Amino acid sequence: MPYVVAGEGELLLFVHGSLCDYRYWQPQLQGLAARYRCVAVSLTHYWPVTDTPSAAPFSWSRHADEVAEFIERFGAGPAHVVGHSRGGCVAFHCARRHGQLVRTLTLADPGGPLQIAGRPAARLPETVNALRARAAKLIEAGEVEAGLQLFVDSVSRPGFWARSTPAFRTMATDNAHTLARQFRDPLPAYTSEEAAQVRCPVLLIDGEKSPDMFRRTAAALASWLPDARRETVRGASHGMNLAHPAAFNRYIDEFIRGAGAAGQG
Repeated sequence: MPYVVAGEGELLLFVHGSLCDYRYWQPQLQGLAARYRCVAVSLTHYWPVTDTPSAAPFSWSRHADEVAEFIERFGAGPAHVVGHSRGGCVAFHCARRHGQLVRTLTLADPGGPLQIAGRPAARLPETVNALRARAAKLIEAGEVEAGLQLFVDSVSRPGFWARSTPAFRTMATDNAHTLARQFRDPLPAYTSEEAAQVRCPVLLIDGEKSPDMFRRTAAALASWLPDARRETVRGASHGMNLAHPAAFNRYIDEFIRGAGAAGQG
């Protein structure tokens, strides 16, 4: 996987979500490189590597294993792993399957439905599914910006696309081709049984104005994970690490240092 690196110290690995790539984490590399060896990756199929006829199928599960393989090959693990949105789900399953490679886990607005014992799996409302299907069709029909606006506003809040920086819009446009594939590869439901397989300290971060589906997931995971901490970025929505990078970075730094002190105690 392509990656960028900044700083020296313990390995701090960032995993992006939908429509993003390693460029998404620039505020974190700038803010945390003084203390950590910050590495941001671009998952397979995302910019800057274009797909080839031999490219592997688009798969959250494969991405989870690829992150583990990257840590192993990078040779500086175990890593502190941070995942956002879809990347949060990828990071969660990486930590669950490959615990020896993950020192701490930070999940920012982790994507994916919930499976509460005795209840049906949580599902996105049909209106949201219909909206996302329309977004994918618009992109495939060449109306890329209209499709991106529909999707981005649905996972953040109305008007977010219009207020986004040119850099964010460029990144999303570069990765627009992944959206339809992502919808054909839905994320799995979180369960308490799988959460119990995550053995490392976990930090859950949400935005005060994040959509309820992300906040519900963070709350459930916080209750299931015995060594979990939860923080909320005030005034922020889904892109909390871009909107308020100082607060986001501070939560990560305090969490990692606290986990290290607990491990030594």
